Amino acid sequence: MRALTKEQQEKITPEKGLERLKEGNKRFVSNQKLDHGLLQQVNETSKGQNPFAIILSCIDSRTSSELIFDQGMGDIFNARVAGNIVNEDILGSMEFACKVAGSKLIVVLGHTSCGAVKGACDNVELGNLTVLLDKIKPSVEGVNYDGDRSSKNLEFVDKVAEENVHRTIDDIQNRSSILKEMIQNGEIGIAGGMYDVGTGVVNFYDHSLQ
Repeated sequence: MRALTKEQQEKITPEKGLERLKEGNKRFVSNQKLDHGLLQQVNETSKGQNPFAIILSCIDSRTSSELIFDQGMGDIFNARVAGNIVNEDILGSMEFACKVAGSKLIVVLGHTSCGAVKGACDNVELGNLTVLLDKIKPSVEGVNYDGDRSSKNLEFVDKVAEENVHRTIDDIQNRSSILKEMIQNGEIGIAGGMYDVGTGVVNFYDHSLQ
């Protein structure tokens, strides 16, 4: 596989970008990954990069976007932070990826059994982690659930993780006028999904491409 050229990147629409990720995840789950020729791609990208998407995911060691979407060197920007939340640094990175580097798609990717979400559910306090978990707590409070609302209830944890993805998508558009305008103009798209750590499958939400 050759690394993406600028011409190829420019032809990718947000819809085509999302389809590339879906197809890559299908290959990953079926163990039919492409031979990307990574060392060749290292050489091809040594003087520039043309990623078609930026993916915001959790730092969880099981959720590497390049692997679960079967992408090669230079295909995607990978922004990772516990709980896949946004702050000024993440937003600035997204603005660079889309406005400067030409990416066509933003994906917010949560995952099942998320440790950061569990910490927010249990009101964990630990140094700087406390501030990070505070950004997830609105999602905890936003889930209407009558049962056990602690980390011991994985059904509740996963519902909070899903809510957190939706809220993060809203935060991106509310806090970045640059990205909001690009989305409204159809220059880029934004989508949300959940990675299942038990199956390897990414489920994108219905009508998630905005």
